[in-house]
Amino acid sequence: MTEKNIVIVFDCGATNVRVIAIDSQGKILASESSSNSTKPDPFNPSWRIWDAGDIWRQMCLSSKKIIPKIEPGKIAGVTVTTFGVDGTLFDSSGKMLYPVISWQCERTAPIMANIGKYIPLADLYGECGVLPFTFNTINKLIWFAENKPDLIEKSHRFLFMPSIFSFFLTGEMINDTTMAGTSMATGLSSRKMSDNILKKIGFPPAKFGEITEAGTIMGKVTSKAAAETGIPEGTPVVATGHDTQFAIFGSGAEKNQPVLSSGTWEILMVRSGGHKSGKEQLDMSITTELDSKPGLYNIGNQWIASGIIEWTRKNLYSDIKDDVYEAMISGAEKVAPGSNGVQVVPKFYEELKGKPGGQILGLTMETTRDEIYRAMLEALSERLVEGKTALENAGGFRAESILCVGGGSKNRLWNKLRAEYTGVPIKVIDQKETTVLGASLFVQSACGNAASPEEARKAINYNFEIFNP
Repeated sequence: MTEKNIVIVFDCGATNVRVIAIDSQGKILASESSSNSTKPDPFNPSWRIWDAGDIWRQMCLSSKKIIPKIEPGKIAGVTVTTFGVDGTLFDSSGKMLYPVISWQCERTAPIMANIGKYIPLADLYGECGVLPFTFNTINKLIWFAENKPDLIEKSHRFLFMPSIFSFFLTGEMINDTTMAGTSMATGLSSRKMSDNILKKIGFPPAKFGEITEAGTIMGKVTSKAAAETGIPEGTPVVATGHDTQFAIFGSGAEKNQPVLSSGTWEILMVRSGGHKSGKEQLDMSITTELDSKPGLYNIGNQWIASGIIEWTRKNLYSDIKDDVYEAMISGAEKVAPGSNGVQVVPKFYEELKGKPGGQILGLTMETTRDEIYRAMLEALSERLVEGKTALENAGGFRAESILCVGGGSKNRLWNKLRAEYTGVPIKVIDQKETTVLGASLFVQSACGNAASPEEARKAINYNFEIFNP
């Protein structure tokens, strides 16, 4: 009997759509991708939408390319993961009633700015824990209620983005918990859509249906989907959902183990058993989402990071064409701690988003670019300390180490400073596809190859490089 240990992951990102075959050891067996971008709303060209039909066609083409590269008989199951918040309305026949409003669309910004006319922000944040981003699902629901109430009346389900593609695979309309947790319309304690919030904004809670947990078999690949994707008919389709939750799980993070994803932005998140969503957390820009496992919460904080490194490279190191990052790091390593008095004013990196006010202090006629660069890294390390402290206070724990992934994790000096400033080891993991890996582990468990996703994760060989304080 053929061992079924391959998982097909449909991974829809804002810039790329990928289909990946991954085995139970975490090895990528085949991968195909295509570019993704928003399109103008056919009803208003200044608005932005996702063309779900076009994305599905890209997924199908990629899937058909990878299936011949593997043994289809070894496919255990399929899953879909995407960015958060986005989705749209479907009627009972499966017809999409309006295009998927993108998180990049500006139409919902005024709604969030005036959310108080429906529910006080403090009350809303206190119940759902999600920061008041203009792109949150709740704003799209209000937009439908205010502008397209007839579509709500006609609709059977509001489906989040991964559920749309799972519906195309199975014919079943089922939403998952991890996506619901990004909506600003769930209750942290109930782990369900909030009747209180939805009724206050005038959106029927029943339109979401019963919310299922990650790792639940939602249905099986239909004959139509099999013809479109090349995946054998009857293959189980397993719920996963929001990419961030599965990236955390795929990184190997245990409870109370913060994970720092370091890129243009740094996102510090932790899987915690506790949470707070009061004024202090709102002021500190703490967002709390529902973890992939019941009883845990994903508490997060973010700030611009490698964006400031790029600012420094462009403005101070433009003369270096080869190995510029190594030159920057090796130069800054020669600078004494404290950067010889050069100091980046806190929040300078946030001001780079276009607002004036950033300052670099302590400059003299002898100041070097390496001193300025080291000061940048020291300031970012201080910001990590702030984020770590805010997460610990919100979750009621103390971190013993921090896992670090992403492009910024390759900077050895930055990692040393992170360890020194936070006072805990920084563990850099050599695992690039944490989202795909994390989602696949839930499929391995759901399809009977492991007793739990955690058990499936034990088969993964995580290689750490540790930077101690």
